[in-house]
Amino acid sequence: MNTITSSKLTVSVNTRGAELCSIKSAAGTEYLWQADPAFWKGQAPILFPTIGKLQDGRYRLNGQTYELAPHGFARTMDFTLIDQQPDVLTCQLLPTDETRARYPFEFALKVIYRLSGNALSIEYAVRNTGSSIMPFSIGCHEAYNLPGPIDECFLEFEKTETADPRLINAKGMVSTDTVAVLKNTRTLPLSKTLFDRDVLIFLDVKSKKVTLGAKNSPRRLTVEFAGFPHLGIWAKPAAPFVCIEPWFGHSDPEQSYGDIWEKPGIMKLEAGKTFTCMHRVTVES
Repeated sequence: MNTITSSKLTVSVNTRGAELCSIKSAAGTEYLWQADPAFWKGQAPILFPTIGKLQDGRYRLNGQTYELAPHGFARTMDFTLIDQQPDVLTCQLLPTDETRARYPFEFALKVIYRLSGNALSIEYAVRNTGSSIMPFSIGCHEAYNLPGPIDECFLEFEKTETADPRLINAKGMVSTDTVAVLKNTRTLPLSKTLFDRDVLIFLDVKSKKVTLGAKNSPRRLTVEFAGFPHLGIWAKPAAPFVCIEPWFGHSDPEQSYGDIWEKPGIMKLEAGKTFTCMHRVTVES
């Protein structure tokens, strides 16, 4: 476990998956879900080089078929801690024979955690160290403790939205089915049944900031994700947490799309280039 601190927060990160495992205030309030297996044993996995599920757990690349587990492999691998300062921590993942067998690309994935007061920024830097274009997705899956009873909690979007997020089918593929949850409003009430059909997928969401709050609590947690095109919102039904997940990419659609170069939402990074993105978590109590 590796820890960084500011005047307001203490943050801990596990080198396994470079996974965030605690965001705690100076007063001792824990904002991050603490992996109770009765609901979900995850906390904040990093999603790379794919997000969600692939059809039959496979993808095609230049005529060859490869297998990848849901959300890729970064979340289950040991990163190397390459820099640690009192308020900054940087982890890196490089390819191995194991990753090359499932994803035949050379890359360097850095994750930089940086604290300033009551704000934590998380930056991802994906570098293509190979000699050909590299397809990839990158995103997060962070679970936050609810600040009150679930039927008093809500997500407040940055902008007034009318959005019918996509649902997934029984195989985890993005369906054409939608659910009407935002109709000319900024507020999405949470409930025990909101995630009965699993994740809500907001494709090309207008808002780039979402705040988690509760009617009778001053506690607020805001996730800012400028630049990210998609947003997943998820929890286990009736669980005391909610995941706010900025994504570059998403699960495969129900429809067949050919090889990975045609996959909706896939990013394409030229040889020698680096892609960076960042989201920020700010807490108030």
